[in-house]
Amino acid sequence: MPSLIPRLLLLASLLLLANCFGGGNYAPVIDRKEQLSVVPEQHIVTPGDTLFSIAWLYKIDHRELASTNGIRSPYTIFPGQRLQLKAKRRASRSETSKPTTKSTAKAVTPRAKTAASRTTKSSKSANKSVAVVASAGYPFRWRWPAQGQTTRFFSSSSAVHKGIDIKGNLGESVHAANSGRVVYAGSGLVGYGELLIIKHSDRYLSAYGHNSKLLVKEGELVKVGQKIAEMGDTGTDKVKLHFEIRQDGKPLNPLTVLPKGRR
Repeated sequence: MPSLIPRLLLLASLLLLANCFGGGNYAPVIDRKEQLSVVPEQHIVTPGDTLFSIAWLYKIDHRELASTNGIRSPYTIFPGQRLQLKAKRRASRSETSKPTTKSTAKAVTPRAKTAASRTTKSSKSANKSVAVVASAGYPFRWRWPAQGQTTRFFSSSSAVHKGIDIKGNLGESVHAANSGRVVYAGSGLVGYGELLIIKHSDRYLSAYGHNSKLLVKEGELVKVGQKIAEMGDTGTDKVKLHFEIRQDGKPLNPLTVLPKGRR
């Protein structure tokens, strides 16, 4: 019995220490970008969100997000709206390899025609208002968005850093890396500060983060090389431009399309 008392005292001390340092009343602060390794089922739209900013946040093709939720161009959404981030059902390999029956063909053909017609219409309208980037094989069509030195590079292994950082001074010019339409302007995406997202075509978008001042608005057309913002340190610890490119919703290393000869 006497040997039991020291053990009980030790246990009581450990419980007291755990209560003091356990931080039961404090919630951990987690950067929103760190939480996106697994895409949730839904996103609830908040004020300032656009379909493009939501697609950017979850690394989803904006066309797929719109299609999944039955949203047509100009992709109007509203606060409180619940967007499905994943298609409810995808055909398995075994299903896609099965021969198509007559009844199945009748059901699928109209949908395919409708999808094709929508794609054709959206492509035509995009060609009228936005300079289309043909492919990643034409790097001369892009230009560097800022003059400074690249201090951090694209990481294929990191779940967060999917672009490059360019250092500079407060107020330095930030330029559009290609012609297009501004589809997001704001600070709603945690970790990006004051952010601009430009749609260059149905396949290509670019983003410009940590600005001190945004000089263009959502819906505005911009030309390659046009000054669109001023460099800053919003959402970060030093003045820099964070620059990203997405191809079909997926991060693309900007150095594969930007002009060579400078870093």
